Amino acid sequence: MNNYYLKRTGRAVLTLWVTVTVTFGLIRAIPGGPLEMLRARLVRQGVDPSRIDAIIQSRQEESQPIYVEYYEYMSSLLSGNLGESFYFREPVSNIITDALPWTVFVMVTATIILFAIAIVWGAIIAYKEGSTFDTVSSGLSILMSSIPFYVLGILFVVVFSYRFGVFPARYRTSPGVTASLSIPFVGNVLYHAALPIASIVITQVGLQTLAMRGNSIQVLGEDFVRVARLRGLPDRRIAVRYVGRNAILPMYTGFLTLIGFNLGGSVILEEIFTYTGIGYYMFEALINRDYPLMMGIFLVITTALVLSVYIADLTYGLVDPRVKSGDSSEAY
Repeated sequence: MNNYYLKRTGRAVLTLWVTVTVTFGLIRAIPGGPLEMLRARLVRQGVDPSRIDAIIQSRQEESQPIYVEYYEYMSSLLSGNLGESFYFREPVSNIITDALPWTVFVMVTATIILFAIAIVWGAIIAYKEGSTFDTVSSGLSILMSSIPFYVLGILFVVVFSYRFGVFPARYRTSPGVTASLSIPFVGNVLYHAALPIASIVITQVGLQTLAMRGNSIQVLGEDFVRVARLRGLPDRRIAVRYVGRNAILPMYTGFLTLIGFNLGGSVILEEIFTYTGIGYYMFEALINRDYPLMMGIFLVITTALVLSVYIADLTYGLVDPRVKSGDSSEAY
């Protein structure tokens, strides 16, 4: 068992290193470097050409060969230094520290809500297999899962923000709202996060519902469920203790990994809603070729995904004892 933990830990670390190394090279292969983007922005702002040349010259003196940049970046990374943003001119760690909690809040909340809905909805569909409710619900689940979240997000902004003015179209909180643990502040945060959360839940709940339906139908066909029914156990007890518990287990890994994937999807979603989380800053960094900020945010997203898979691998045996023992009846 200890050998397994060591292998999984080593594989996770190796995955992170390879990903960071490949990304470091790919980002710098994007056409149009940071100096070109900076020059274009200064020209649009009407800055004097001589002043532009002086700024570009000072930035060029800071540039180094890519292998030197890679060595210095990895050395700084090991010491916890993510560098300074070219565009925002402040430490990358400060930007991430400010933006990451907001993205995590939206993505974790949305993932918890959609899995809660999917578990209940999928279990009910399984119990009514073959009925009209099953047909309609399954078709609706397929339809919802086929809608891209960014398309629904744009639709929400147009309809609920600009058309009817029900929800805000931008920012994490309303201007002038002071951060605190008060009910007005929490309500304002939820008010601004409602549409991004709804976009994720509506477009992803269908696929998870179908997964729960399939798991429940499989469990309903097991011998231990038939035995429970022959013993005269109440349907509610069978549904919760026997069917529900065992049908949820395969979704545990999906829950953790989906949080990591949703962090990556935040780039488009937060740009649509001008929600200044790490996805929003990643988009700004991409436009301005802000290499340190791009690398810092990509490192956070990659680490979140790798850690989610790593935690799922190490803890799944604790959630489902059958994985460790190989005995399919132990969990029952």
